[in-house]
Parts: sequence; C-alpha cells; structure tokens
Amino acid sequence: MNIEILHIDDCPNWRDAGRLVSRALTDIGITGATVSFTRIASPAQAAARPFSGSPTILIDGTDPFPTDGTTDELACRIYRVDGRFAGIPSAEQIRSALSNAAASA
Repeated sequence: MNIEILHIDDCPNWRDAGRLVSRALTDIGITGATVSFTRIASPAQAAARPFSGSPTILIDGTDPFPTDGTTDELACRIYRVDGRFAGIPSAEQIRSALSNAAASA
C-alpha cells in the first residue's frame, strides 16, 4: 500500500495528517506500507494531480475522502469531522479508509 500526502508549504496540517496516517497503520496492523509527502508548489502541479487542497491523502493513488472536485489553487483543505470542519480527517476516518483499502487489495 502506498500512501501519498500532497501538501503546500503554507498549510501546516500535512504534518499532522502524516502522523495520523502512520499511527493508524500501526493501530490496524498494516505493515509494509509506504508514506510519502509531495510538495505542491504551483497551480500547474496541483492541476496535474488529484489535489483537493492541502493535505490531500492518497491511498494507492485514490483520494478516500472525495470532494466536489480537484483544484489548482494552492490552498488548505477542509474535511468534515463529526459534523464540523477540520483541517485533517479524524483518526477514525483515516483508520477506516486504510482498512477499506487493505480489504480491497
């Protein structure tokens, strides 16, 4: 399993997203997964990727938290967590996404 976190420099949430993904992998016992970080530095780079704002978490190239679409804007992303807005998904949302991806593999 390959997890890639697309991010911009001006949005600090990508670091927390990376920590949550790593912790979730351990919590659910997924070994051998790689977690990488890709800096999106231009609108052209954003447009060329499935980028929905920073951080966008991709599991094997797929965004498990679909939105209305992608963007070429270098902006932070907003997630819905327990009926409110947040800068990253919850730990439970990440564990669920990883478990679903592992079951589909």
